[in-house]
Amino acid sequence: KGNLVQLGHGARCRHIWTAETDRTSAIAEGISRDKDLTKSLLQSCGVPVPEGRIVESAEAAWEAANDIGMPVVIKPCDGNHGRGVFIELSQREEIESAYRMALREGTEVLVERYISGTEHRLLIVGGRLIAATRGDSVSVVGDGVSTIAELIDSQINSDPRRGSTEDHPLNLIRLDSAAQMEIAHQGYHRDSVVPAGIKVLIQRSGNHAFDVTDQVHPSTASIASLAARVIGLDIAGIDLVTSDISRPLNEQGGAIVEVNAGPSLLMHIKPAVGKPRPVGKAIVDHLFPGQENGRIPIVGISGSYGKTSVAYLIARLLVLSGKQTGLACSDGLYLDYRQIDKNNSANWAAANRTLLNPTVEAAVFENGFDVLLNEGLAYDSCQVGVITNIDPEHHFGRHGIETHKQIYTVLRSQVDMVTPTAAAIDDVEKDIKLPVGAAVLNANDEMLVEMSELCHGEVIYFSIEPELPVIKQHCASGTGPTQGKRAVIVRNGRVVLVSGSNELVLINLRKIASENGANNAQAIENILAAVGAAWALGIEPDLIRVGIETFGFSQEKYKPENQNLLELQTQGIKL
Repeated sequence: KGNLVQLGHGARCRHIWTAETDRTSAIAEGISRDKDLTKSLLQSCGVPVPEGRIVESAEAAWEAANDIGMPVVIKPCDGNHGRGVFIELSQREEIESAYRMALREGTEVLVERYISGTEHRLLIVGGRLIAATRGDSVSVVGDGVSTIAELIDSQINSDPRRGSTEDHPLNLIRLDSAAQMEIAHQGYHRDSVVPAGIKVLIQRSGNHAFDVTDQVHPSTASIASLAARVIGLDIAGIDLVTSDISRPLNEQGGAIVEVNAGPSLLMHIKPAVGKPRPVGKAIVDHLFPGQENGRIPIVGISGSYGKTSVAYLIARLLVLSGKQTGLACSDGLYLDYRQIDKNNSANWAAANRTLLNPTVEAAVFENGFDVLLNEGLAYDSCQVGVITNIDPEHHFGRHGIETHKQIYTVLRSQVDMVTPTAAAIDDVEKDIKLPVGAAVLNANDEMLVEMSELCHGEVIYFSIEPELPVIKQHCASGTGPTQGKRAVIVRNGRVVLVSGSNELVLINLRKIASENGANNAQAIENILAAVGAAWALGIEPDLIRVGIETFGFSQEKYKPENQNLLELQTQGIKL
């Protein structure tokens, strides 16, 4: 609703409001609204601007016009969208009348020297010229029968390019106060019938829909960029008047007449004449320079059982690694150790709420079978996708699910969302730099072994049976200089990280405090899945070990009262 757009997730998101960004200074916007202050700052930096001054009465406007030299421009100091701007005035009656109408559009009125030429709009993004358009006058030609108002409708507003929506590059022409003064200057009014063949000027400028980006002289582009920088705007619409945009301003007496915060972008995206410009890409590149992509580490967990326990453990390991972590699971919605919603949050809405939170540095989401089928995922890519196990009997008979293939088709969504390796990205997307993702899968489940072929990222298996052929084959296929493919297994009562032919003992399971006999096969598999996900996220093994020793098998150990203990245990590792 409205014009606010969020690009990216959590702490790496950026915001755009129309053409302003979260980098747009409120001070800069305030300066740009004050035309007199804007001119003063630009002039102090050598930017050409028209001579002018603020006046406080119609009589003072006439006096200023005489001092500056006519013709002049009358406009409100703090107006926008061209409202209340009157151009090329020389008669006292016109100037005094223009003063009164301009005052209705702002708090003060500015009288400026008229600059001969055509108005242009230059779009500056991040200090670079991205697009430029030329304004054009609008006229009607009399037929001896129709009034000026009727001619505007038949000759101008009938143009299919004109309208009030974003699909129309040109605005509808209205007989506002400026237009009425323009035709009055020529001896007409809205109901006048213009003789056949007589041309009547309706609007001098404002139809910025004719692309001239490739014609802008480099020195003019540099001056426009300087103007935006002087005011402090990261995105600015620079209005300048000159006869020939391909020549330097100082050769023609051209000048910058206005600097706009939040300028219209449509004129550059859909010009009436000329080449559309990649304005959106320029703004995104400005907001996300270099390797920034607006993404935070996301872990999605699915499967038939154990999802909540695995989600808890992964989230807590991320917190220990120093990331403010959002967790949306069946037990509620969490931010680090604080529960902010006690309702079941294993759903799209809670995940989306987490990704909107600008303090979240990593996110963990439990995605049940029903959520995948009925709601879908709240993200288009995740760094780690975990599937704990698949029990077909748990899903048969719901939502028309009757076959193993249907179950496979639903749960594969979590694997499909894993961030691909560079080799798996289409050529057109190779410039998008993402961390390589991983699918963490239970090697004891044949359906998940088959599903591993769908993963465009890395596959990390976990199993309580270390001698499984699929584990041996998987790790052996990765031996060599690349360190090898990875797996998390249990051997001789110890959790072992396997990478090709290399093995690292992480922890002795006997050291983990189990409560109520929870150290069964499924509970151990939950720990292996969480360890695999943490390993894929790049969390150091020593930190994983401390977290597992502290958390054990019980979710009770994830509660806030254990936070001080965790901080003490991990302090040495963090230092």
